[in-house]
Amino acid sequence: MELVVGSMFSGKSEELIRRVKRSVIARRAVQVFKPTIDDRYGALVVRSHDGDSFVAVPVRSSGEILSRCEPETMVVAIDEVQFFDAHVVDVCRTLVQRGRRVICAGLDLDFRGEPFGPVPALLALAEKVDKLQAICVVCGEAGTRTQRIVNGVPAYYEDPVIMIGAQESYEARCRTCHQVPHRTGAAVPVRTGT
Repeated sequence: MELVVGSMFSGKSEELIRRVKRSVIARRAVQVFKPTIDDRYGALVVRSHDGDSFVAVPVRSSGEILSRCEPETMVVAIDEVQFFDAHVVDVCRTLVQRGRRVICAGLDLDFRGEPFGPVPALLALAEKVDKLQAICVVCGEAGTRTQRIVNGVPAYYEDPVIMIGAQESYEARCRTCHQVPHRTGAAVPVRTGT
């Protein structure tokens, strides 16, 4: 199992597409899955922010991945894995046990700077992990966080975790420039895991 994680605009989908295309060149049967919730660039395609794309199968739940995986498929790629339920971890384990190469890409942290959905468990189980960084739009340092912007200002900690968007709603930020205010105006301490 391989995992590609990082903030938005760090190149996760671009890297997933690169690995999938290399698998096709190597004559491996490939299927790419994505959650139906992510329809930013079309329902039947995984697309990177720089415009590269690959055909994908949209699924409503992680269980659909197993039922829609073709017998001849050798490589299974899952984009935006953070949007799936916790069962996606078992789905990935099952695929690996069946001899498939599994490549997952997704956000490791939500806009609050906290671990996102099933990604921490997948990080622990993966044989290969690549953590990509974007560039902070404020200071130019390594962008490791995803800043949600609503009406030109940082989103509140209490806002819903999942909100589909791209450049109009999100920015890459470094740890220092990342802001997550409370509705009361007090800053929320972001957990660092230490």
